[in-house]
Amino acid sequence: MTERKINPVLKQTLELGPTIAFFLIYIWIKDETYTFAGTDYSGFIVAALVLIPLLLGAMAVLWALTRKISRMQVFTAFMVIFFGGLTAWFNDETFFKMKTTIVYGVFAAILGFGLLRGRSFLEYVMGEFLPMQMEGWMIFTRRIVWMFLAMAVANEVIWRTMSEATWVTLETFAFPAALIVFMWSQIYALQHFLIEADESKSD
Repeated sequence: MTERKINPVLKQTLELGPTIAFFLIYIWIKDETYTFAGTDYSGFIVAALVLIPLLLGAMAVLWALTRKISRMQVFTAFMVIFFGGLTAWFNDETFFKMKTTIVYGVFAAILGFGLLRGRSFLEYVMGEFLPMQMEGWMIFTRRIVWMFLAMAVANEVIWRTMSEATWVTLETFAFPAALIVFMWSQIYALQHFLIEADESKSD
């Protein structure tokens, strides 16, 4: 099925909106306690649970408009639902905070497995949008594996040693920004491996 093009701003809003909404809801209710079925839940847990329908709703709208959802988005949604459910079931914020560590760890493991097989799964995901020689993709993939591992370790250190509000802020803004900056810096550093449009067409 062919992907439909939509306004890039709308696309970014649908992709990033639920996370921003989680942050804003958390800031609003972080000091509150809510009682459901005789059990008290912190504002953090309630905000985490509200994120689930917001994320699924945004994905549904994105699918309706583009007829395409990336594998990464599906995996991330699954992890949010799974760990959000564990967080609510055990009434323990630890599960939701560890989600980020596991997500980054799984990404690193998947890409690392591809490298062991002499393949770049990153090229499989991004190759359509970024034509590049395979040598470049292998270098890019190795570097981003280390980046994901570093972010997984950073998440563990942050949620275990810093305040909840600090973790939420860094999870919402710092981690995505760091990943975006890293990826763009690597694309710039590996630009000599990029394939020009005319060259890719001639191939």
